[in-house]
Amino acid sequence: VEIEQLAISLLALQQPMARDLRFIISAIRITGDLERVGDHAVNIAESALRMVELLTTNVVPPPEIEEMAQRSRTMLSDALDSVVRLDGVLGRDVCRRDDQVDALHESVFRIMLTHMMEAPATITACLELLLVSRNLERVADLATNIGEDAVYLAEGKQIKHNLEDRSSTKSPPSRPAP
Repeated sequence: VEIEQLAISLLALQQPMARDLRFIISAIRITGDLERVGDHAVNIAESALRMVELLTTNVVPPPEIEEMAQRSRTMLSDALDSVVRLDGVLGRDVCRRDDQVDALHESVFRIMLTHMMEAPATITACLELLLVSRNLERVADLATNIGEDAVYLAEGKQIKHNLEDRSSTKSPPSRPAP
């Protein structure tokens, strides 16, 4: 909130131009994304607490969730590094990695759905794991937003919704998440 207020004051009082304006606009967007990452972290922690109460269901989290957590954390760290270093190449790399986390989320969805159909007593625990997976997928999406902002800061290019500008080689569009 403090960063956002300072950025708005700078906009109002200094009337920045070019790179300074891009920096302030990006700072406002990034602070919002980071706040939402924190919200998702809280959601994951709350799911973990509820899962502790459900230990009798014998539902083991699939390894995809741990991989999603690792990838999402790395993406967020790299996205923030790309902003600090004004590294558009790293920002684009973060954006490309989002599809991997989306695929893992889809895999977790299928695994949990199978568990629920085979053993209805596991539905509550499986739904908690699906919530964790969804929150991790959203953290990766927010890291992607920050990576896009890093490209904007470094190069003055908006790459949101434009896959051709995300990398130097064209890649086919990804399938939408379920």
